[in-house]
Amino acid sequence: MNIAIEADTSQPFYHAHRAHWTKLRQELHAHPELRFEENRTADLVAAELEALGYRPVRGLGKTGVVASLPGQDPTRGIVLRADLDALPIHEANTFAHASCNTGVMHACGHDGHTVMLLGAALVLKSLPPLPGSVHFVFQPGEEGGAGARKMIDDGLFERFPTEAVFGMHNWPGLPAGQFGLRTGPIMAAGSRFRITLTGKGAHAAQPQLGLDPIPLACSMVLQCQTIAARHKDPVDPGVISVCMMHAGDTDNVIPETAQLRGTIRTLSSTLQLQLQGDIRTMCEGLAAAYGARVEVEYFQYYPATVNTPAETALCEAVLRDTFGDARVHANLPPNMTSEDFGFMLEERPGTYVLIGNAKADRSVVGLHHPTYDFNDEILPVGVRYWVELAQRYFQR
Repeated sequence: MNIAIEADTSQPFYHAHRAHWTKLRQELHAHPELRFEENRTADLVAAELEALGYRPVRGLGKTGVVASLPGQDPTRGIVLRADLDALPIHEANTFAHASCNTGVMHACGHDGHTVMLLGAALVLKSLPPLPGSVHFVFQPGEEGGAGARKMIDDGLFERFPTEAVFGMHNWPGLPAGQFGLRTGPIMAAGSRFRITLTGKGAHAAQPQLGLDPIPLACSMVLQCQTIAARHKDPVDPGVISVCMMHAGDTDNVIPETAQLRGTIRTLSSTLQLQLQGDIRTMCEGLAAAYGARVEVEYFQYYPATVNTPAETALCEAVLRDTFGDARVHANLPPNMTSEDFGFMLEERPGTYVLIGNAKADRSVVGLHHPTYDFNDEILPVGVRYWVELAQRYFQR
């Protein structure tokens, strides 16, 4: 373990609970559940909260859990948020706490996020009441389900008065126990698209009798890259990725249809909408010229995750004062991945920070990799950040 993390965990209170937090995290890792199916996970979270004296509220966003620590002024409150769901990935790890659910894996560290927030609920419960309330939000469906939006639609901020929202995600690109943040967009807006082309099937030896959708699909893939390179300002980040193509079922039949699927990532919602329109116009024009039919669909939209200035300045100050300047990376470059915490930041000011997950030898693999595992060494570090942030927020 590196010296910096040792210094965090040597504090008696945090050290006393570290073994339990590790066991709990590995229990969650061993029993992952997909978006909106996090029933066992929610049961475990609720049981831990009840054991601490909380009265968790369940059912927001279907499988979400919320617990509140009342403050002196019930009209004031902040949200600390963790995500619950796992991914449809076959785990390649062979350690004892590897996934018991075939084809489902905690490959993004949501098991660790959940435990760090449970740890914060434990520590803050033991301290004198704060001027305002802290709402611990355990959100389902982050991975493609827009669970944050669903909890908001179910009345999250009406039932739990909230001034500001805060999120945290582990990041293998940073050394364990270090933090990254920035004012403005830290994660991209994202949407997924489905392009369905309809031509006319025929025998492979008689293409003149059909209308082959495959060459048209290939042209559309290439034109998507032209749109990304030539239809926007070069300094305004945007990525169009065609990640799936399906056409036909055998090697001697021209298929009737072809389908392309992919994503658009941008750091602004305005550019996101522009690129969606450009792709639709391109597809309709090419299909018309070719004599085929096309349907373009967009779904699973996430807004950009945009950190607000005052809240980000507060988080940076908390991190520097708590962990030292050397462990804080301000003005971290934005990442083109997407995160549905952006929905919460559209409703309330707040900040999303990254906590380093890489071991000293950089052996932690990237997120969504089949051999990924959360680094349990950083559990007390994340807990301490949440605790210090909640205390400092109400001292302003």
